[in-house]
Amino acid sequence: MTECCPHCQGADRFFDTKLVRGDLDAYRREGVGGMTKRLVTLLKSFGVEGLTVLDIGGGIGAIQHELMAAGAASTVDVDASRAYLALAQEEAQRRGYADKAAYHFGDFVALADNIAPADIVTLDSAICCYPDVQALVTAAAAKTGRYLGLVYPRDVWWTRYLVQPVFNLYFRLRRNPFRFFVHSSDKVEAIVAANGLQKQAQQQSGFWQVVVYVRQ
Repeated sequence: MTECCPHCQGADRFFDTKLVRGDLDAYRREGVGGMTKRLVTLLKSFGVEGLTVLDIGGGIGAIQHELMAAGAASTVDVDASRAYLALAQEEAQRRGYADKAAYHFGDFVALADNIAPADIVTLDSAICCYPDVQALVTAAAAKTGRYLGLVYPRDVWWTRYLVQPVFNLYFRLRRNPFRFFVHSSDKVEAIVAANGLQKQAQQQSGFWQVVVYVRQ
């Protein structure tokens, strides 16, 4: 565990047990949905059996649960929300694979030197929760052995000038240092490419996009 920056402390405060319990209950009722489902489907189509998983900002662990059920060998979850980590672990225990899972609380960028590489690395709605996109995506790409899966906001005018300000007004009113970011898609692409990964698949829906990269 490492001490979080003020932004990550804000994430820990916002994603509390009440909020994340609702996410887990919905997942248990309805299964994985939205862009997370698209990412999982893409990864499974490439083959995940026997592969290791590193899920950064994993939330309730939906990606971990789905890939482990599809035959992945092990999973590591890094999250700045203690509530999310606790419920991801609870679900892993319920599904019977807790002995193949590890959990780390804190800022992934700060923890990265102590996190082992994995065949599959995912950031599902994590890029939009971190201020330094260069540091986060570089650290994630460096840990990627085979596939890097991203879900993050499309960089279009209405996400940048309408969605982002509305989210951040809410956090300012709550006096929470956590912020929502619409980072440049071109910058994300450049960082990933500089780390030796090539785009394999991309899908868009609403203000989200899912992209999977492969290491050649």
